[in-house]
Amino acid sequence: MPTRRIHVVGASGAGVTTLGRALADALSIPHHDTDDYYWLPTDPPYQQVRHVADRLRLMREMFLDRSDWVLSGSLDEWGGAVIALFDLVVYLTVPTDVRLERLREREARRIRGSVGPDDPRWRESEDFIEWASHYDDGTREGRNLQRHVAWLATLHCRVIRLDGTRATDDLVRMTLAELA
Repeated sequence: MPTRRIHVVGASGAGVTTLGRALADALSIPHHDTDDYYWLPTDPPYQQVRHVADRLRLMREMFLDRSDWVLSGSLDEWGGAVIALFDLVVYLTVPTDVRLERLREREARRIRGSVGPDDPRWRESEDFIEWASHYDDGTREGRNLQRHVAWLATLHCRVIRLDGTRATDDLVRMTLAELA
């Protein structure tokens, strides 16, 4: 049986993790997210970056050598060793205003007790959303549309581009049809 190693990527708020989990559930295979490897566990989260060699070692220990998995999240500037393993890459696109609305909702759930600008978690959340708002124009450091498009052009596996505003069930069906 051929491998099913699927990578789901896109801007923050595009639904990358949601689709990754749903695909893994539909295929009954493990789901992994790059954030779990990129960031060291801290409280609050997303404060300290793990070294690249440690990310890749941990990914190898957890799942890379297995035949079937879904990986969601960006790794275009650090995951070269992983890219050759992909059978399919799903790139989700979503208009900026929709992504930012999703991010605000997600951040509000994540920092439930935060009431406003005096809470450091609120400021970190606002800074993150500000950074994410520049994905399309590429004026901030880190992942952006131009970089993702250039990275996608280098891949030797199948790449599909899907509209991340569609229902998750529809996105799963479209992706599974590509795998068939």
